[in-house]
Amino acid sequence: MINFNTMGELIAMAEEKQLPIHEIVIAREMHVSQRSREAILDGMKQNWTVMQASIERGIKNTEHSVSGLTGGDSKQLFASRENGYLGPQALAAAAYAVGISEVNAVMGRIVACPTAGSCGIVPAALYAAREERNLSDEVVIKALFTAAGIGMVVDQNASIAGAEGGCQAECGTAAGMAAGALVELAGGTPSMVGNACALSIKNLLGLVCDPVAGLVEVPCVKRNGFAVVEAMLAADMTLSGIRSVIPVDEVIDAMNRIGKALPKSLRETSEGGLATTPTAKAVERRIYPDS
Repeated sequence: MINFNTMGELIAMAEEKQLPIHEIVIAREMHVSQRSREAILDGMKQNWTVMQASIERGIKNTEHSVSGLTGGDSKQLFASRENGYLGPQALAAAAYAVGISEVNAVMGRIVACPTAGSCGIVPAALYAAREERNLSDEVVIKALFTAAGIGMVVDQNASIAGAEGGCQAECGTAAGMAAGALVELAGGTPSMVGNACALSIKNLLGLVCDPVAGLVEVPCVKRNGFAVVEAMLAADMTLSGIRSVIPVDEVIDAMNRIGKALPKSLRETSEGGLATTPTAKAVERRIYPDS
C-alpha cells in the first residue's frame, strides 16, 4: 500500500522509486479510491477545465458581488500587466488569482483548491506557468496531483480551514501547493518540491482570517493575488538553489501550533482584525441593516 502522512515520507517514496511526486499521489489515490489511473486523471482533467474557465471568465468579469465589495479588479490588473514593476508574467498570475476569487464571489463555478477562500492561487500559478513555458495540459494536470499531495499532508498535520487555523491555513497552504507544483513543472526534484513548499508557507505563517462582514471577499480576493506571486518567488528561489533552513514538515508543524494559538477572533469569526475597522463595520451595517 502506498501511503504517506508527512512531506518527508512523500519525498522519500518518490526518491526511492525514482518517480516524481505526482506519481506517488496518483498511486495512492488509485489504492484508496479503487479507481483506474485513467479515471483519476480524467477527474483531475475536469478540475483543470473548470479552473481554466474560471480564469478566462475572471479576467473579463465586470460583475460585482451582491455585497458590492468585489468585482472588476482582475480585468483592470490584467489590462495593465505590461506596465508594472513585477513584469507581465507575475501580474498576469495575480490577475488570474484575483479573477477566480471574483468568480467565486459572484457564485460562479470554481474548484476549491484547497478551499473556496484560496481557490485562485494554485490554478493561477499553473495557468501562468503553462503560458510562459508552453506546457501541455497533460503536464499541468499531473502537477495538480503534486499540489494535491501537499494539501493532503497539510490537512493531516495542521489545517486547511480558516476557521481552525486562520488564513495561513487557506492561502498559506495553497501557496505551498502552488510553489511545489511549479518546481516540479520546472524539472525540480522531490526534495526541491518540499523546499519550495517550506519557503512559501513559512512566509505566510500567522496570516489571520478576518473577512469583512463575514464574506469571503475582503481581504480574501486580493490575498489570492498576493499569495500566487509569493508562491512563484518561492519556486524561483528553490530553483536558484536557495534552501529553507527549516524543513517543510517542521514548517507545517509550526503552522499547526500557530493556528491553535490564534485567538478565535482571528479565525474567520469577523470579530477581529480588518473586520473590526471602522470602515468594515460601516460596510457590515450597509449589507446587514437589520442585524
